[in-house]
Amino acid sequence: MNFLRGVMGGQSAGPQHTEAETIQKLCDRVASSTLLDDRRNAVRALKSLSKKYRLEVGIQAMEHLIHVLQTDRSDSEIIGYALDTLYNIISNDDEEEVEENSTRPNEDLGSQFTEIFIKQQENVTLLLSLLEDFDFHVRWPGVKLLTSLLKQLGPQVQQIILVSPMGVSRLMDLLADSREVIRNDGVLLLQALTRSNGAIQKIVAFENAFERLLDIITEEGSSDGGIVVEDCLILLQNLLKNNNSNQNFFKEGSYIQRMKPWFEVGDENSGWSAQKVTNLHLMLQLVRVLVSPTNPPGATSSCQKAMFHCGLLHQLCTILMATGVPADILTETINTVSEVIRGCQVNQDYFASVNAPSNPPRPAIVVLLMSMVNERQPFVLRCAVLYCFQCFLYKNQKGQGEIVSTLLPSTIDATGNSISAGQLLCGGLFSTDSLSNWCAAVALAHALQENATQKEQLLRVQLATSIGNPPVSLLQQCTNILAQGDKIDRRGSKIQTRVGLLMLLCTWLSNCPIAVTHFLHNTANVPFLTGQIAENLGEEEHLVQGLCALLLGISIYFNDNSLETYLKEKLKQLIEKRIGKENFIEKLGFISKHELYSRASQKPQPNFPSPEYMIFDHEFTKLVKELEGVITKAIYKSSEEDKKEEEVKKTLEQHDNIVTHYKNMIREQDLQLEELKHQVSTLKCQNEQLQTAVTQQASQIQQQKDQYNLLKVQRGKDSQHQVSSNDGSQVNGVQPEEISRLREEIEELKSNQQLLQSQLAEKDSLIENLKSSQAASGVHDLSATAASARDAEQVAELKQAKSVPVQGESENVTAASTDVEGRLSALLQETKELQNEIKILSEERTALKEQLDSSNSTIAILQNEKDKLELEITDSKKEQDDLLVLLADQDQKILSLKKKLKDLGHSVEEEDELESGDQDDEDDENEDGKDHGLNI
Repeated sequence: MNFLRGVMGGQSAGPQHTEAETIQKLCDRVASSTLLDDRRNAVRALKSLSKKYRLEVGIQAMEHLIHVLQTDRSDSEIIGYALDTLYNIISNDDEEEVEENSTRPNEDLGSQFTEIFIKQQENVTLLLSLLEDFDFHVRWPGVKLLTSLLKQLGPQVQQIILVSPMGVSRLMDLLADSREVIRNDGVLLLQALTRSNGAIQKIVAFENAFERLLDIITEEGSSDGGIVVEDCLILLQNLLKNNNSNQNFFKEGSYIQRMKPWFEVGDENSGWSAQKVTNLHLMLQLVRVLVSPTNPPGATSSCQKAMFHCGLLHQLCTILMATGVPADILTETINTVSEVIRGCQVNQDYFASVNAPSNPPRPAIVVLLMSMVNERQPFVLRCAVLYCFQCFLYKNQKGQGEIVSTLLPSTIDATGNSISAGQLLCGGLFSTDSLSNWCAAVALAHALQENATQKEQLLRVQLATSIGNPPVSLLQQCTNILAQGDKIDRRGSKIQTRVGLLMLLCTWLSNCPIAVTHFLHNTANVPFLTGQIAENLGEEEHLVQGLCALLLGISIYFNDNSLETYLKEKLKQLIEKRIGKENFIEKLGFISKHELYSRASQKPQPNFPSPEYMIFDHEFTKLVKELEGVITKAIYKSSEEDKKEEEVKKTLEQHDNIVTHYKNMIREQDLQLEELKHQVSTLKCQNEQLQTAVTQQASQIQQQKDQYNLLKVQRGKDSQHQVSSNDGSQVNGVQPEEISRLREEIEELKSNQQLLQSQLAEKDSLIENLKSSQAASGVHDLSATAASARDAEQVAELKQAKSVPVQGESENVTAASTDVEGRLSALLQETKELQNEIKILSEERTALKEQLDSSNSTIAILQNEKDKLELEITDSKKEQDDLLVLLADQDQKILSLKKKLKDLGHSVEEEDELESGDQDDEDDENEDGKDHGLNI
């Protein structure tokens, strides 16, 4: 404050005296007035003066304004005026307008006033508490003031908010405000709050920021939305960039799936406004943040897989192959697809299957390569295509083999109807455009990266140079073009073509002795390299000399001495005679000392401002770093040292083989030990289960024995069939009382049946007698038959018939016969009813017999189950004995292993001794207890 007062006093020009007095009077009124209206009017007047007289109002009124915020919180209007005034003082948004109307020197007043405001941390805490007020006139100016503070002195204000209780959580509530002005300014506030502060970024993310921001983006129309979508995307980038925790939280929350609709731009592509291009560009950058090569490999891989499974990669490839897409969006889409597929085999395989919507369909890789080798395409687009091709081949041996196979004679389309990736690369490699040469050489080098098989396969490629001349190998053609140098008129950089070819050759020959032999077999190659290295050329040729030195060093280091004319020792002697070892090493060092080398080594994307800067490839810089030291050592070594080194290498290889063998043995033994431990634990579990099963079976057997004894007792009381029926009834759920009742009913039915049969026999005999008497037609016989049947009334009637005169005898006989027939029919009816009852009784008897048979079968089944249980118990005992034997063998093995560990010097706790010691102590205690008991 004193410093600012001094600045004000030292200025030659300033506001008029009356304005300064006015500001002072207003400050006095704010400080001393007892009426709220007076203070409110004074603050409103200060607000109107704060833009024009920013310095004076800030110096004189800031303290009073802060006091108003503390004491007058009940009046939202005066709080709003005070916050607006502070915002005008601190903010630099209107600084240019103030400078036009003021003669004050241009000073950073905003940062100075911000420093004064946050010197008392309570002021920031007070401002945070004011943001909880829902009143628009308080919350909105409070948001703007806090945003301005963060813009002026971000780290200091961030730290104060971080240590403030619930500080960040209060600010997160702004995103849920229904008033769009406050919500949108809240997004800007969070942008400034989360910038370069990982701790605040994590708190904001775990306060459900991702969900709210994605909802806002969707509500605003995604890529078709306005500036609010742009602000939300910038905030999302702040939260995710270089923050592994938030990236993992974003992926685990399934928010990647919600990004897919952003890229559904459709085929019409009619409306590509500037805001839509900006939004889509930020969306693509957000995808790249999640799969950046600088992220941890595991996090990147999981995000790449999630993007494939949710269809996001498919959507990006659709944009890639669409027509009418703006150039900058197409370029950024290519870069995004590149990093989504980089190092992910599943995504790389999918990208290889993508076809462009042409007739006939062509692979997307071929279409992209056509753009890369076309010099009429924009430079940034060609760089993006090269990056995409590099990412497609990164750690993708399958893709490398497919690219190289398109160059081999057996796979080239003889009809010429379709063009392959290999043909495009060869065409670019030998065109007259130096940038196409460089891009094709680097792309082909990536097809050989860390793949010795494809390096050998590429040696088979033959090229037809001109009609009538024999074909030459691709390796020979590359060296021929390299030897021609600047003789061919090319468009672009002078050294770009040679640098690209040298990088290709160095990558091709490294770690491939067969390729080195092919290279040395051409007798013109070594003299060309030594001549290039030995010459004193200009500074622009230093890089070419360094690369030639690297290629010659690779030819020495990876030489298998299969060519007698170019043995390792002869090549080193040649270098010493024609170049000099020191000069050779100096030229080799030109590569890593080049100004563009360090830039290319930082990140894999070939991002260059112009074609002239396109010199080094990222993967090649790693190769140089790997080989520069070993080549230097190889040059200075003598033949004897080489022989010793080879012997040492052989010895080391043998030693490594032995160590590897023992490591494998130890690993196998560890696996066996773990397996044995697992088996022991499994056997223990099985033993416990078997013991439980044995216990259960023993209880079941005891139950069966009890049932069996009960059956024996019942068998002694009843007959054999009744015992079986009783046991079966019990088994079938029938109580003994019911069985006895059924037996009684059976006996009663039997007696009734016998009685009825006897009655039936009597009736049958009576019927027969009646029939015989009727057939004789004699009155005496009829009376006798009636008497035998104990029918007294019939006998009397027949006797009376004797005394009747002869004239009426026939009539009486007829009447008697009719009466007998009636009685006979009644007897027959009764007989039929008795037969039906007998039939029913017979059926009931049959049912009871079936019940008895069922009970007997149940008894037999139970007996069989009992026998099976006895057999299972016997088997369980045998298995338990086997387990005990196995456990004994296992204990013996463990003891032998412990003994071996002791012999090796490891301390092993003797559990058996401890257990035995404990047992002895227990025995001693028991004996003592017994002694005490005896004494008692």
